[in-house]
Amino acid sequence: MQEFRKVVQAPVPVEALFAWHERDGAFERLSPPWDRPKVLEHTGGIRDGARVVLQVHAGPVPTTWRLEHRDYIANRQFRDVMRDGPFAAWEHTHGFAPVDATSSTLDDHIRYALPLGPLGQAVAGGFTQRTLGRVFAYRHAVMLGDLARHAEFSHRPRLRIAITGATGFIGTQLAAFLSTGGHEIVRISRATPRPGSHDVQWNPERGQLDPRALEGVDAVIHLAGASIADRWTAAHRTALKSSRVESTSLLAHTLAQLSRRPAVLLSGSAIGIYGSRGDELLDEGSAAGTDYLADVGRGWEDATAPAARAGIRVVHLRTGIVQGAAGGALGTQAPLFRLGAGGTLGAGTQWISPIALDDEIGAIHFCLMRDDLSGPVNLVAPTAVTNAEFTRVLGAVLHRPTLAHAPAFALRLLLGEEMANSTVLASQRVVPRVLQDAGFVWRLPDLEQMLRFELGA
Repeated sequence: MQEFRKVVQAPVPVEALFAWHERDGAFERLSPPWDRPKVLEHTGGIRDGARVVLQVHAGPVPTTWRLEHRDYIANRQFRDVMRDGPFAAWEHTHGFAPVDATSSTLDDHIRYALPLGPLGQAVAGGFTQRTLGRVFAYRHAVMLGDLARHAEFSHRPRLRIAITGATGFIGTQLAAFLSTGGHEIVRISRATPRPGSHDVQWNPERGQLDPRALEGVDAVIHLAGASIADRWTAAHRTALKSSRVESTSLLAHTLAQLSRRPAVLLSGSAIGIYGSRGDELLDEGSAAGTDYLADVGRGWEDATAPAARAGIRVVHLRTGIVQGAAGGALGTQAPLFRLGAGGTLGAGTQWISPIALDDEIGAIHFCLMRDDLSGPVNLVAPTAVTNAEFTRVLGAVLHRPTLAHAPAFALRLLLGEEMANSTVLASQRVVPRVLQDAGFVWRLPDLEQMLRFELGA
């Protein structure tokens, strides 16, 4: 049997460290996005007899892992044992120990055997150890970062939080982050709620949302909306706007009529509200633009008015280009860059305002917990970059050339002039003034840091 071991110290009591791992959402937070893991089945938490079935993309062909939890001892350990999967044997012991009253250690100890015995070890032994090193560097960084963010507001009570778009690219990780912090999550979606859950069904197009289902909710985070990446046909243009404006209006009117209203509504928005502005520095006090996406943004934010009039604190989450390997722009770009097909778009001088997925989640949490924040808040990293700089850095991180330039005229032909000018050719140099003034701390403020972290490079 081969071994891998990584011990990390956390600045929280052992009970808090163990509780973080035992809560819903821990697996989603600890799973490296570059492997695109998918939970096919999960029953019983982490206690003895609990089972997990995963699909993991550790290479070109996805593999299925069937794991069983054993040897659970509260605040001391639990173990994952592979019952079926790509390894001949696999046992992962999660060990917990106190250092003192305010800190503790996590000992991740894996014993494994590769298939084909000595031949498998000779061929893949080094690769396996390097892969485990990358995976656990990511896992421990996420865990420590999440614990620090929750510790900042440990004096605040845990909340019952309703989320729309909770199964999306951002929403999935946000819900997991909040769950591991001890908050209760209520998912608002079109799907029929699972038996025994507190989730809520709605249909914005039909104006269907039962107010009784939201009574007693402390906060609402609204992230639902049609993807901006699909081609802008007339039908999709309508869906882009209506999915944001109509759903927000329905939600705001519903919250306003509750007998016990939530304290805060964090409503999705985007830096697209500023339009394409060249080299101009844009902060929350800048005027809205005049193009289609700016018009969508104005309608999106204005639709929250009933909630604000009812005394609910409203924050408009003006999100930039979220960098995450499992979705969004980076999820599309990285595979092309790995093939050597990456390059600048148009002149390459247009400004991009990125933010790491983990900082997006952290900033939403910050806005949730800070009662003094309201109105528009730019969710971007402190420094914008040009498209040419983004291209250079992503190519360097992936060790690939970036010669496949896409001229502006070709992008306009491919996407349509309006979509190309408003998205890939748009220039938005946005400053997160509100977050900076409020003292928010970015974990990954630099473009290269965020790309390396998300891509495991």
